[in-house]
Amino acid sequence: MNQTIVRTQGLTKQYWHHRAVSRISMHVRKGAVYGLIGRNGAGKTTFLKMLAGLASPSSGEIEIFGLRGKELANVRSRIGCLIEAPGIYGNLSAYDNLDLKCRFFGIHKKGYIEEILKIVGLSDTGKKKTKHFSLGMKQRLGIGLALVGEPDLLLLDEPINGLDPQGIVEIRDTILKLNKEKNMTIVISSHILEELSKIATDYGIIHHGELIEEITREELMERCGERIEIATGVPEQIVPILDRLGIQQYQIVDSGHVWVFEKMDRSAWLNRELIRAGADIRELKVCSEKLENYYLNLTGGAGHAEYH
Repeated sequence: MNQTIVRTQGLTKQYWHHRAVSRISMHVRKGAVYGLIGRNGAGKTTFLKMLAGLASPSSGEIEIFGLRGKELANVRSRIGCLIEAPGIYGNLSAYDNLDLKCRFFGIHKKGYIEEILKIVGLSDTGKKKTKHFSLGMKQRLGIGLALVGEPDLLLLDEPINGLDPQGIVEIRDTILKLNKEKNMTIVISSHILEELSKIATDYGIIHHGELIEEITREELMERCGERIEIATGVPEQIVPILDRLGIQQYQIVDSGHVWVFEKMDRSAWLNRELIRAGADIRELKVCSEKLENYYLNLTGGAGHAEYH
């Protein structure tokens, strides 16, 4: 049984007349990479700030590592976060930036900083000032700073936003390494949904401040995986034919469509057999749905640029 290490109940944040987060009840499993999906202004950053203790909820409850309320102060050291721009001193090297935070945490362990630099792929930066770093390098250093204190939970807000393809790959590899090698639970928000789909094990979809769905990778693959879509006027007519053909994995989606989740390589044969049996077939096609399309369909969105 998977242990839930982050749980919110009715979490709400109100700024004057604007409700940024509305009654969110979310569950994050231990060891998960939880992808938080939502457009700009959907409430992702505000939600993460409340988890990190950087903003106070207007109402609702947060439970992390089994503790809630005032007890959360006892586990804040187990939570690392990179929310908005990383706090980096531009005239210092990556090593010196990490050294400052280690001193603040009272950490003087030999080789500690070198290990973090290795994890985030910045071992070879030497004395180079961070103001000369690329955006991707700065983001990786931001993650490195969040790792000081060896947190069990890492909160990352749009860590790949604005990065070039190489930078995205480097951040992705860093996240996967932390999750697999350190068994770190990670909550990450991103508007680059196809990139998120490569690393997330669970998803929470936020729309207008509300959590409209929580779904696992397996459930998403089941819904977005390759399938044969059959458009028909009488779905019930098709079911006995599918049964006779030995097809077991199918679903009546609505009054005009049946989806088949097997024999994708035999769609022409299936089309022929259905017509031969007298079924009313208006269209039969093989298709798959990307995470982007799933999200847009779920939220009623219509454009790529809108789900930031």
